[in-house]
Amino acid sequence: MKDLEILALTENLPQVLEFIDQQLEEYNCPMKILSQIDLAVEEIFVNIASYAYNPKVGPATIRTEVLENPLTVVISFVDNGVQYDPLAKPDPNTTLSADERPIGGLGIFLAKKTMDDINYEYKDGQNILTIKKAIS
Repeated sequence: MKDLEILALTENLPQVLEFIDQQLEEYNCPMKILSQIDLAVEEIFVNIASYAYNPKVGPATIRTEVLENPLTVVISFVDNGVQYDPLAKPDPNTTLSADERPIGGLGIFLAKKTMDDINYEYKDGQNILTIKKAIS
């Protein structure tokens, strides 16, 4: 298990993606899966940076673990911001045009659709959002 502790700022997103990508490259993660994971990571981290501590800034921990049989990456996002479960919000109605849909929610929806598993818990004053994706 590896952790990256970083300020939850959108300008730190490249460091977060580099941290994730370096580990996935060690396991020869296919480019399509890497892109799906990067998209989910981007959406989740930007949400934390934008809303968890607003208007202040706080820390985020990105924790990665690779499990065997099947080879699966588990990425957890931990913050001490306002308690918020992004999975509790209903999925957007994608049959509506972009003009008819309310703003927001599409990023988490995409993460839910591309990851094998995603879950949220609030524990000891921390938001913990965990995604899982098979990489083999």
